[in-house]
Amino acid sequence: MSQKSRDVLVTGIGLLTSLGEGIETHLDLLTREVAPQPKIDADSYAPYFVHPLPPVDWSNQIPKKGDQRQMETWQKLGSYAAGLALADAGIPADEAMRATIDLIVSAGGGERDFAVDALVLERLRGSNAPGPVLNATLSSELRPTLFLAQLSNLLAGNISIVHKVTGSSRTFMGEEASGISAVSSALARISSGQSEICLVGSAFSAERKDLLLNFELAGLLLREEWWPVSSRIAPHDGLAIGSVGAFLVLESAEHAQSRSAPAYARMVSAAGDRGPREGERAVSRLADLLPEDSEAQTLVLSGATGIEALSRIEREAIGQRLPQAAVRHYGTVLGHSFEAQFPAGIALAAGLLARGRAPAPFDVGEERRMGAAPRRAVVTCVGHLHAEGACVLEAVEGRRA
Repeated sequence: MSQKSRDVLVTGIGLLTSLGEGIETHLDLLTREVAPQPKIDADSYAPYFVHPLPPVDWSNQIPKKGDQRQMETWQKLGSYAAGLALADAGIPADEAMRATIDLIVSAGGGERDFAVDALVLERLRGSNAPGPVLNATLSSELRPTLFLAQLSNLLAGNISIVHKVTGSSRTFMGEEASGISAVSSALARISSGQSEICLVGSAFSAERKDLLLNFELAGLLLREEWWPVSSRIAPHDGLAIGSVGAFLVLESAEHAQSRSAPAYARMVSAAGDRGPREGERAVSRLADLLPEDSEAQTLVLSGATGIEALSRIEREAIGQRLPQAAVRHYGTVLGHSFEAQFPAGIALAAGLLARGRAPAPFDVGEERRMGAAPRRAVVTCVGHLHAEGACVLEAVEGRRA
């Protein structure tokens, strides 16, 4: 006889975005009568838009300057958000306790050497033999340690070093898909009894010209004029990327009870899929991940990219399964954060359920107000190239205020 799956609770949230630091800061802003204006840098990377980080004192969560120096921004951002989540969950800085916490991270590669990139492009311009020029430049200009700094699992390593989280560790790669897989894996491990408590999440540093170049070459970026995600219509659609660090502490209800830890919400499901994006097949695949619910107390936090063709797939799937739900496209206020997009949406959803408030519409013309306090939240994520995911959370009794 199979063992009954256990309840999994969200007991800690670490969130650092362009809106500020900490889940309470975000909830205070998002539950006002009028939604906050997004923080957007439209000048530094013109004609593109970036949701930048506010000033951060990294020492608040990464005390040693030596640790900070050997981390790139995305690693500092992730380590910082992980520290916020542990503190928010009330987990003491006790090595014995933290040795029981499993760590699951979704991460991209490391940052690049901009000076070498620029030199390569300069030398290749007009060259009749680009191969030899490229090889000669890379072999003479790249520092030997660059590739070590780019390892994706360094984020997990730095979290273990700084915060003494030394249980099992695994890292997923693959942009939005990795965030979906990380959360799904954490939920499955705890609900099946393989783990009692997990720290799971990701970070994405948007303020990088090399990334903007990559996305522009693929024709993915929003240009010239900024619009909310739900109002981006081709050919004036695309990504406005944002720096985000988002980590969650998930634990079994029994484990949380044993340490008298209050919960934000119960995580009911988290699942992903991947397949062709053509027509009804894509809509059907995403709809299969969503609960069927006609209740007006369901809030959908959409992780839509701002690419109209993908937004249309999600809109149809939500219309089929959640026709009465109020929808908020949180990329409007945070930007799109790839690996961190799914964990960030879940962080916001859990916080909103705990507070018993729906956020004001982020796009007044497209998003309607929610009359009742949300009892269920559904977080969606449709990756910019591949992968679809959904997470369902429910309010709990005695939840955190």
